Amino acid sequence: MVRILSDSTCDLGLKRAEELGVEILPLTVCFGDEAYLDYVELEPAEFFDKLRKAKQLPTTSQLNPDFLAKSFQAIVDKGDDAVGIFISSELSGTYQSACLAREMVTEPERVYLVDSRTATIVQGILVMEAARRRDAGDTAAEIQAYLQRLIPKMRLYAVIDTLKYLQMGGRISAASAAIGGVLGIHPIISIIDGKVVSLGKARGWKAAIQALEDYVKKDDIDKELTIVFGDCEADEAKEQCKERLQPYVQGAAICTSGIGSVVGTYVGPGAVGIAYFVK
Repeated sequence: MVRILSDSTCDLGLKRAEELGVEILPLTVCFGDEAYLDYVELEPAEFFDKLRKAKQLPTTSQLNPDFLAKSFQAIVDKGDDAVGIFISSELSGTYQSACLAREMVTEPERVYLVDSRTATIVQGILVMEAARRRDAGDTAAEIQAYLQRLIPKMRLYAVIDTLKYLQMGGRISAASAAIGGVLGIHPIISIIDGKVVSLGKARGWKAAIQALEDYVKKDDIDKELTIVFGDCEADEAKEQCKERLQPYVQGAAICTSGIGSVVGTYVGPGAVGIAYFVK
């Protein structure tokens, strides 16, 4: 039997993970001295409520090798193979921890690891695809190889609603945040080669959604795979985004998802995005 694992940055949530039959390993989110297990002790709604009140950005702690080794060993001890899909190694040390943990297992050859080179809702699609291929009867090695082929084809585009959290994280100056707020500036971001990158900025929400459309309409979207619309406590904006981009995703399976603490820390509440794969 093949068992699928991922860290909580895939933003599937515990209920959806249970439906898929995958195991989610929670990162730890820290607001000062208060520590919470992501999705276990702190759901996205609670996280963003705390974030709005925070004077400093929270931090997240990567999964450590000992914890991961125990998770892998429990699977191997049952005679199963493990496929672990983790947040980009450019964004967290969790994948490196998983590599160390694999060597601590009695049968490391039964543990297959995937550096997703992404995070949040795109990582979530990879996990969904892994579960689908498992259910179709693929071996762990076949699932790993399939995901590696998918990774270069993944796309994520998102609009940030507020500059406040970029400024709190030191990514822009206070003056830039203040001026951008007055002018209604919305950065457009993506994850490329495993890193969060800025694609540009738009003045006003209408222009921001237009920018998303401009990126999406250039892609030859693979509608055989799930497309996900994600948001940070921004249901109305997400619905606007879905309506605007509907012509380009029509015919595909569409899911919606929240965006959790790891990415949410930096983009803040109000952000929306779309994730899919190209042919």
